[in-house]
Amino acid sequence: MELRQIRYFIEVAKREHMTEAADSLHVAQSAISRQIVNLEKTLGVDLFIREGRSIRLTAIGRVFLEHMERAMNVIEDAKQVIEEYTDPEKGTIHISFPSTLATYMMPTAISAFRKEYPEVNFDLHQRSYVNLSDSVLKGDVNIALIAPVPQSKDKLKSTILFTENIVALLPINHPLARRDYIYLNDLKDEAFVMFQGQSMLRDIVINHCKQHGFTPNIAFEAKDIDAIKGLVSAGLGISLVPEITVIDQTHRSAIAIPIAKPTVTRTVGMIISAERELLPTEKLFYQFLKQYFMRLEGFQN
Repeated sequence: MELRQIRYFIEVAKREHMTEAADSLHVAQSAISRQIVNLEKTLGVDLFIREGRSIRLTAIGRVFLEHMERAMNVIEDAKQVIEEYTDPEKGTIHISFPSTLATYMMPTAISAFRKEYPEVNFDLHQRSYVNLSDSVLKGDVNIALIAPVPQSKDKLKSTILFTENIVALLPINHPLARRDYIYLNDLKDEAFVMFQGQSMLRDIVINHCKQHGFTPNIAFEAKDIDAIKGLVSAGLGISLVPEITVIDQTHRSAIAIPIAKPTVTRTVGMIISAERELLPTEKLFYQFLKQYFMRLEGFQN
């Protein structure tokens, strides 16, 4: 089994199209087909079901793909380790993050880090909360910024960087917009704008509302924090959002108001694999983040 065969297999498996895989790899389609057939002969199983021009993975092919993707990540990490041990200040940091940390927290931290290590590169991947842990477990990335921070598990190690408040985001002309603070119950009759689908922030908001006697009326759902801000700014509802997402408030038609009772918070931090060592450059960034947020006034560690 050759490394070249594995690369060809993974590309074909992802695209389920031999010609597209050949174009992506800049290799003749006949060469890819031949190597896939040789791989199947070596393994003694059919990895693909071929139906005319269409091609799709068999059940054992899907299992093989999962293992080979992990293996290729290990190989790429090994190559990078060799490069970074000669100079860890010139390596690449692979990191994933949710949209709520994309506009302020992550760029601010990376900017501060690059002032000390200007030649370090970043490979950034925005993911939904439910996919952040998987991205670390599979080895797609070695560090994920995450909020709220899950408890450490057998295969994951969690680190809390700070705890932040959840604030009410209101249209600028809302009757409550002139208050210094509001109570959660003040919002029981409001139309809410929330993240769609599976979202930990959505769960935090709904659970806190239910604990205080009401179920929020969800009028609109959005995929990211910027869309939520836009819907609120248009007067289509109110939302509860992490305070860090409104530090650089770009929507002048909305205003963030603190919630006094009860205080709604979430933790912000990092997860890494408990089974893999961070690459040298990633270790620098990991330690930097812990020290950086300990120094920042206003964050509670």
